[in-house]
Amino acid sequence: MSLLKRTAVLAALVGGLTLALAGPAAAHVTVNPNTAAPGGYAKVSFRAPNESDSAETVKIEVNMPADAPVASVSVKPTPGWTVEAVKGKLATPLKAHGSEITEAVTKITWTASAGNGIKPGQFQEFDVSMGPLPENAQQMVFKTLQTYSDGTVVRWIDEPTTDGTEPESPAPVLKLAAAPAAPGAAPAAPAAEAAPAEESGGSNALGIAGLVAGLAALVLALLAYQRAGRTAPATATAKSEPVDATKS
Repeated sequence: MSLLKRTAVLAALVGGLTLALAGPAAAHVTVNPNTAAPGGYAKVSFRAPNESDSAETVKIEVNMPADAPVASVSVKPTPGWTVEAVKGKLATPLKAHGSEITEAVTKITWTASAGNGIKPGQFQEFDVSMGPLPENAQQMVFKTLQTYSDGTVVRWIDEPTTDGTEPESPAPVLKLAAAPAAPGAAPAAPAAEAAPAEESGGSNALGIAGLVAGLAALVLALLAYQRAGRTAPATATAKSEPVDATKS
């Protein structure tokens, strides 16, 4: 086998191994978008890919985080699937729109009707609107169970690690962070930059002072010119006095 062929085979093996290792880690249930503003409302989609080679995904169970409850949760109908939102009592009531909320949705379950499961190589999104999102939490972890038609249940329940590495079966995570500034929006000027307005006022004052000084100089010049005009004719007359021709 030539060197070129051996290199090609080795590259193919490495590429295949990389895909094999990366595939399962990337094919878990996720929430999209994965960031929302605390205190506001958000529309998110739980995206469930099918990892099986032969079975269909027939059920998705999303558990709402008990430590970050949400007062209002509504689901969008998904064709070919039924949905059930289960409510439970809250250990600590929530305040929303001026009223006290003592129970909230704790779990949402989507179940496929016959022939409508997520087939191998496909994925399905399940839309949820929720809010107000917690203001005293940095994230919401939705522990999720994915059930296949062959009875297999995959538990996506591992919480994020502290060192930033991805756990074996990561749960969908919605990070709560303030929304970034809108493109093109002018940033607020810091207090230290308020000086230009004062400098502008100072420049105007200097300009006015300069104008006054210029006018004064012009007046003095005109007065000097007038004085010079009054003395000039007398001098000229003395110099141009005619000589009397009758005198010897």
